Amino acid sequence: MVDRGLRSVGSEQIPDIFLLRTAQPQAGPFRQVGGCLRYAQTSDQRRTGDQTLATVGQHAHHQVAVLQRRRPHPHRGFETVTLVYKGEVAHRDSTGQGGVIGPGDVQWMTAGAGILHEEFHSPAFTQSGGALEMVQLWVNLPAKDKMTAPGYQAILARDIPTVDLPGGAGTLRVIAGEYGGHAGPARTFSPMQVWDIRLTQGGTLELALPEGWNAALIVLHGTISVNDGTVAREAQMVVLDQAGDGLIVEASNDASVLLLSGEPIAEPIAGYGPFVMNSREEIEQAIADFNGGRFGRMAS
Repeated sequence: MVDRGLRSVGSEQIPDIFLLRTAQPQAGPFRQVGGCLRYAQTSDQRRTGDQTLATVGQHAHHQVAVLQRRRPHPHRGFETVTLVYKGEVAHRDSTGQGGVIGPGDVQWMTAGAGILHEEFHSPAFTQSGGALEMVQLWVNLPAKDKMTAPGYQAILARDIPTVDLPGGAGTLRVIAGEYGGHAGPARTFSPMQVWDIRLTQGGTLELALPEGWNAALIVLHGTISVNDGTVAREAQMVVLDQAGDGLIVEASNDASVLLLSGEPIAEPIAGYGPFVMNSREEIEQAIADFNGGRFGRMAS
């Protein structure tokens, strides 16, 4: 096994794999989404590249004053994956799907050919407010699947396999892909792994990743060192080279880490606002279809 090199640590915009923002109390710029959810958008989502996963996410761990109003908005050409650690997120969309996810749950929405949806909170959480900690990923779809029918997967914590790591190093939740003979419940359009890892202080995790896949670690809490001793701290992302297959992660203190890896799609990407397609013409068509009411309607 050959350890992978590190491409970068702490980047907000990573060629070929991720576009990422982490939302902290002082971070920005933000736009309101749904009832109170916020996301920070990178300045350039219109790359041509080899993206498997694009993220426009938040890792928020502060008190949120929940707003009453809801704001439906469109998407096309990709999937949103929302992981909740504290608080709750409710969802409904133009396919009639929806639900509420809480700590440990995952919402996996396929925008595909086009969907309208809104994100909000239950009346109880709306009244009380409270701590909200979540991460949202934008997952690219291959060109052949960008116009697939929209769909929704509500993945509850009880349905996500949790594997004890060797040597008491911690636990690993398999959301997508496979680890240690345990398959994650998420259905994906291209091969990928989404693992939610908790490491105890001093815990060491050794992994073999598919060579040639895009891969990155997002540190949600704590401090870790990776392979050659490079240190990554809370709200930083480590992007790995595609060469090699070995990964060694050691926690300096109790740490929470997301590992994301996927087979490169190797297709051009054109992104504009809530649309992720392969060409400018497809973006223009998405805008026309949305303006023409062809993304469906939200039930009243």
